Order: sequence, then C-alpha cells, then structure tokens
Amino acid sequence: MLNCSEMMVPSGSGEIPCIRFGTGEKNMVLIPGLRTSSIKGQGLFAAWYFRMFAKDYTVYMLDRRTDLSGGCTIHDLAEETYAAARKLGLDSFDLYGVSMGGMIAADLAVSHPDAVRKLVLGVTALRTNDTILEAVGSWISDIRNNDVRHFVLDYMKRGYSERYLKQYRIFLPLAARLIKVKDPDQFLIQAEACLTCDIYDRLHEIRCPVLVLGAAKDRVVSGEASLEMIRKLGCESYIYPDLSHEAYNEAKDFNKRVFAFLKKDLPEQRKISCDV
Repeated sequence: MLNCSEMMVPSGSGEIPCIRFGTGEKNMVLIPGLRTSSIKGQGLFAAWYFRMFAKDYTVYMLDRRTDLSGGCTIHDLAEETYAAARKLGLDSFDLYGVSMGGMIAADLAVSHPDAVRKLVLGVTALRTNDTILEAVGSWISDIRNNDVRHFVLDYMKRGYSERYLKQYRIFLPLAARLIKVKDPDQFLIQAEACLTCDIYDRLHEIRCPVLVLGAAKDRVVSGEASLEMIRKLGCESYIYPDLSHEAYNEAKDFNKRVFAFLKKDLPEQRKISCDV
C-alpha cells in the first residue's frame, strides 16, 4: 500500500502544493517540469510512478506556488522551493529535477550548496538557447491566443520520439481535445520564467555529485544543452541517443539510472565518468 499524503507548504507570500510519500530515512526533494495543472490531487499517481524510491527515501514533490505573480524568475522559484523545504524541516536532501524542475533544482544547488547532497538534472538546460526560445515562445503564443489544441500537438511533436509519435499517432487528435490548461495565467507566468534561467557560468559553485540525463534529439531544450552541462561539470551522465524531451517518460530505465546514482557511495568531489 502506498504511503502518500498531500499538503500545502507556506513559502514566500503563498503556499506550495506538496506530495509526500515513502518511508525511507533519507530525504529527497523532487521538482516536476512545466505542467498544464498543479500537482494537487495527483498524490497516488506520483507515489506509484516514483515507487522505486519509496523504501529508501521520504520523497517531497514540490510544485510552484499557486498564486505566482508575473515577472518571477527561475531564481525566485528556486528560493521559494528552498524555503518550502526548510518549512518541512529538511536541512539537507537529495534533489531531482526534470525540465523546468531541473532549472529550479540547479539554481537551488548553486545558491544553497550545503543543503543538497546529490543533484540529478533531467532533460534540462541552465541557460536559454534558440531551441528553448522557439519552443517555449510558441507555447506562450498559443496559450495567449487560447489555442490549446495547437499547443498540445506542438508539445507532443517536440517532446516525443519519432517512434513514439508513429506508434500512437491515431491518439494525438484525441489528446489535443482532452488536455486542458487549467490556469492559463499561471502557466504563462511559469513558461516565461523558463526563459530567465541563466546559471551556466555559476555551475562551478555546485559542490555535490551530479548526474545529468539528457536526450540527443531533444526538441524542447536541445541535446546540446545537456552536453554543455556535462562538459562544464565533469559529472556522471547518460544521453539517450534516439529520444527527445519526454525521455523521462519514454525511457523505462530513466528512474532506474537516477536511483542507481543516488544509491552509490560517492566522494565529496564530483566524479568524472561521462557516458555520451
């Protein structure tokens, strides 16, 4: 039976939705990517999806604040996430972020290096590039124009591999009709915040061991974004050669790689073992 609870954690001027699950002695903070809705009500699914961590960890999945104001940055969101972790009584923790969540996680690790024991960055980028500007800019335009159907189809075509799109092509029109953006204003604020990430030149301030998981054919943040992080950090890594941004959902071994990295006994200094 899954041990799962949901709560709202005070942070900044508002509250951050949090899903807690697992019974392990170690703590993990998990930060999801840009979403069309809050994680509220998704506790059982999250606990099942990340169930392999539940025995060794108590996992805290932290979303974004529910009442974000326009003009917020990735750094603002990282500070609010850290404040929420402190409210939860977490002095140190392993940190796992994908996509936009990876941007937030890396910024947190730079600003609060003593809090992060190990860091996992999945299909993310730590500075804007032409691929991000084009993809996120397109989504912002779609949502502003209330064209959710085009947004959903565009995300799927960018996010999934050619093999996946071919296999499930008959379901794409249905998904475009069913998926809703529950709070367009909050989505836009978060999407615009993605364009503010710029900590690449501060990566040397990260003190903990790091794992980077990327996708060579990533059409949202680019495959090069992961490679430049790996070169800069000299960290452990794996690049999925045929996948795009949804590698964390498509690759059956994605969370297994994360778990194996977190279970390792690693020295304080980052180990150089790049598998690209």
